[in-house]
Amino acid sequence: MPIIGALRHQVAVQNPTRTSDGDGGYTETYAASSPSPVWAEIVPATPSAIERVAGNTIEAPITHLVTIRTHSGVTTKTRLVFGSRIFFVRGIQRVNEVTEWMVLSCEEFLG
Repeated sequence: MPIIGALRHQVAVQNPTRTSDGDGGYTETYAASSPSPVWAEIVPATPSAIERVAGNTIEAPITHLVTIRTHSGVTTKTRLVFGSRIFFVRGIQRVNEVTEWMVLSCEEFLG
């Protein structure tokens, strides 16, 4: 369980939404998922940290591990926005199978 003081990053939780483009297609954008923003701990993903979270299987290209309080709107389609940085959620794990905390395996978007 993380120490509350470690949750020092305020991140926006966003999920994809589709809007009709009027020509039979759609445009996909991201919208805030309530509650948002949330407090998080963001740490670079080291091979040993990824192994610990992923159960001895390396899930590339994970660049960061983000810990937050459980949020029902977070899925593997969610993205987190921290300032100008964007992190896409690639995996979700409950800490010790307790529902209070989630560790998100994320890939930082560098585009």
